[in-house]
Amino acid sequence: MQLFYNPHITAQDTDFSFDKDESRHIVKVLRKTVGDTLQITNGQGWLFEAKLTSAHQKQCSVSILSKTLQPPRDYDLHLAVAPTKMNDRYEWFLEKATEIGVSSITPIICEHSERKVVKLERFEKIIQSAMKQSLQYYLPTLNAPISFKTFMSQDFKDQTFIAHCEETDKKSLKSQLQPSGSYTILIGPEGDFSVKEIEMALQHQFIPVTLGKTRLRTETAAIAACHSVAFLNE
Repeated sequence: MQLFYNPHITAQDTDFSFDKDESRHIVKVLRKTVGDTLQITNGQGWLFEAKLTSAHQKQCSVSILSKTLQPPRDYDLHLAVAPTKMNDRYEWFLEKATEIGVSSITPIICEHSERKVVKLERFEKIIQSAMKQSLQYYLPTLNAPISFKTFMSQDFKDQTFIAHCEETDKKSLKSQLQPSGSYTILIGPEGDFSVKEIEMALQHQFIPVTLGKTRLRTETAAIAACHSVAFLNE
């Protein structure tokens, strides 16, 4: 099964037309022809089965044959992860977290962050591609970068954790996770969270956790946390 993504298709549509870029991809790259069936999602849980009625490079059109609203996950996972110095490492995290199962991602800028500017447009494309590849129907939300202090000023619900490397009293993440509900997990930069940031998180009732006995890179820690939540909720 090959899944197409288009955020503009809705449950009310009976037919739909793709833009020029996507139409060219359908006709020239995938060599789809009139009568072929396409599977499309809008990233909001809907799966559409559609028949290609017009196959032109400048505009492809389909007729909607059926639509199904897929059930969401039993949990909501928000990963707040500091951008890595090497951009490709963060992109790898975005791809794998999407494949495993994440609801939203926020790049947080910390005191020790070496990268403070990110390309959200590229990140968004990586997430979209990973969603399609893993045959999922809900597109994770990618939030704009935000400072750690500003991030901590919002209200949080349910289970909140901060993973850091300071030699303080910490619990194993897997021992603290409770099934279902909402999770917010903070992952710091290569230089870890500052003591001040850790204290701020603790003041907001974040539980300090460890992700294992070895020291993990930022992107590895984020994936480990993501998989722990997904595995618990299988």
